[in-house]
Amino acid sequence: MQQSPLPTESPVGAPLAQAAAGDVLGGSGAMFDGIAKRYDLLNRVMTFGIDQRWRRRAIALLALPTNGQVLDLATGTADLAIMTAQIHRDAKVTGLDPSQGMLAVGEQKVTRAGLDGRVTLVVGDAQHLPFTDASFDGLTMSYGIRNVPDRLAALREMTRVVKPGGRIVILEATEPPANLLTWGALLHIRVVVPRLGAWLSGAPAEYRYLQKSIAGFPSPAAFADLMREAGQDVVAVEPLLLGVSHLWVSRVPQKLGQG
Repeated sequence: MQQSPLPTESPVGAPLAQAAAGDVLGGSGAMFDGIAKRYDLLNRVMTFGIDQRWRRRAIALLALPTNGQVLDLATGTADLAIMTAQIHRDAKVTGLDPSQGMLAVGEQKVTRAGLDGRVTLVVGDAQHLPFTDASFDGLTMSYGIRNVPDRLAALREMTRVVKPGGRIVILEATEPPANLLTWGALLHIRVVVPRLGAWLSGAPAEYRYLQKSIAGFPSPAAFADLMREAGQDVVAVEPLLLGVSHLWVSRVPQKLGQG
């Protein structure tokens, strides 16, 4: 697998403080840089705050051991990384994201929460993780896998860096099936989210992309199959609020290739 070209002064996995200003590594980092300062507000407004409840659910499903080491991919402004460290007070969390702008906001939040010693943020690409095999007891990723160009490569990297028996929990936005119960949710995703996001952020292209990326994401069953192809045992697929988001929970087998 060929690695994406990266600036030499900001290697994948460099702590944010070491990354050169203006560098964007992989994926859609440049796009998210432009909306970083208002990203948290936009999330709260557009999901009516429910996204925080879903993140707590993701952490509960992680089933961390004592003194767990956690990797949070697409950490963004570090919402899930901070929440994990607050709930599991003995855990250490590494958050990785391609967007320097998002991570800069995240670092400020980590400091305000008094978690500098337990939450570390690094610039990097989910398709090429800068960690040794079996480095983490658990892994989370919220609202980021749909932005990864090669999802299977990212899932295989997740399998590689999580210890055998450890869990991987992915939270992602999805389009619910079209029916009488879900028409309001579909209207919200297809019309309200792009327009409200564009108005609040001043970035219409980014929020048009958001709606298109949700519409283009695989079905929950198809994505679960992709996790299996990456060597993971799928434990659960959990729809949230009529299917506007889903949680996928998998386990790294004790021996790869065996259940």
